[in-house]
Amino acid sequence: MAKKLIPMAISYDFDGTLAPGNMQEYDFIPALHTKPGDFWKMAGRLAAEHEMDQILAYMHLMLEEAHKAHVAVKKTDFKNFGKSIQLFPGVLDWFKRINAYAKTKGVRLEHFVISSGIREMVEGTPIHREFKKIYASGFMFDHNGVACWPALAVNYTTKTQYLFRINKGSLDVHDNSVINKFVPKEQRPIPFENMIFVGDGETDIPCMRLVKDQGGHSIAVYNPGKHGTKAHAERLIKDGRATLVAPADYQANSAIDRAVKAIIDKVEAASRIA
Repeated sequence: MAKKLIPMAISYDFDGTLAPGNMQEYDFIPALHTKPGDFWKMAGRLAAEHEMDQILAYMHLMLEEAHKAHVAVKKTDFKNFGKSIQLFPGVLDWFKRINAYAKTKGVRLEHFVISSGIREMVEGTPIHREFKKIYASGFMFDHNGVACWPALAVNYTTKTQYLFRINKGSLDVHDNSVINKFVPKEQRPIPFENMIFVGDGETDIPCMRLVKDQGGHSIAVYNPGKHGTKAHAERLIKDGRATLVAPADYQANSAIDRAVKAIIDKVEAASRIA
């Protein structure tokens, strides 16, 4: 009889974690003939004026400014914008490598995105098929296939909901039948102890803290080419938010590669002892 694989999950923020910068700034905002700084200032003013969630504000502004600039906003258009997103070194083959390592340890590794960015843009990247689920802000599309309304807005506090969905196996956003139920710890498909959360910024702090406090591991990554990001990541360690800090370099034998393999080893050993 084949030995049952140990379930484990890695959840990633996207912007600043798997890709440098904000995904909207690669091709979408330039297509509006607007500077990124000006776009985010407008979104901030909109949120303040209407006592509005900042994620909903920027999503509304995307559609409003796209209409003014005659920029198409069908699902395929967002996916095409996603194709221009650059990824950090090693990300393209990271999943294949780390999955293969996990398998040698008897671990079934699943990957998730939990991001305030745009779901449809993530779906345009070459790594989108690596994720079991992409939890990111997304649009509703009308009968012509045109984005017309936010379907889902993922902000820094609602991000934690998706960790509980992964933990309980309630992966469909529209289905709350399991997520609000009491599920005994031993019946949850992926224990928090078997989770890793990888993020880079303030919006990731609730997820980092939740996973760490529940016995899992949180990794704060930083862009080594951007001033100040390392100090910010190190502060997350000092404040007890993250387990460790690493550059956003996912190549073989990088710091995060070695760290995640060590955590997989730990999960495998703990399972063997239990």
